[in-house]
Amino acid sequence: MTIFDVVRNAIFAGFGVQEKVREFIDELVKKGELSETQGAKLVKEWSDKADKGTSDLNKNLSDIMSKTLEKMNIPTKEEYDRLNKKVQHLSARIRKLEGGAEEGQEE
Repeated sequence: MTIFDVVRNAIFAGFGVQEKVREFIDELVKKGELSETQGAKLVKEWSDKADKGTSDLNKNLSDIMSKTLEKMNIPTKEEYDRLNKKVQHLSARIRKLEGGAEEGQEE
């Protein structure tokens, strides 16, 4: 199982848990153990905590991926683009110099 699969399953499990929490709170409201206001407040608090947890998870995964790529010594897109531009510039200079050298030889 890949990291992607683990994360995907955790997110889907989170959605399932979120639905179960809502159902549970709705059931407490129906039974009269919670008022609608209390139920709505609990759902909001739980949703806020779940959102923060998701945000923290995304940040942590991003940090892990960045550190992993850094350890693997894989260039970033910016580094790749910078090197590609440099290669193009140097190739153009070489073509220009080779063209100048050939012209000089023909004379």
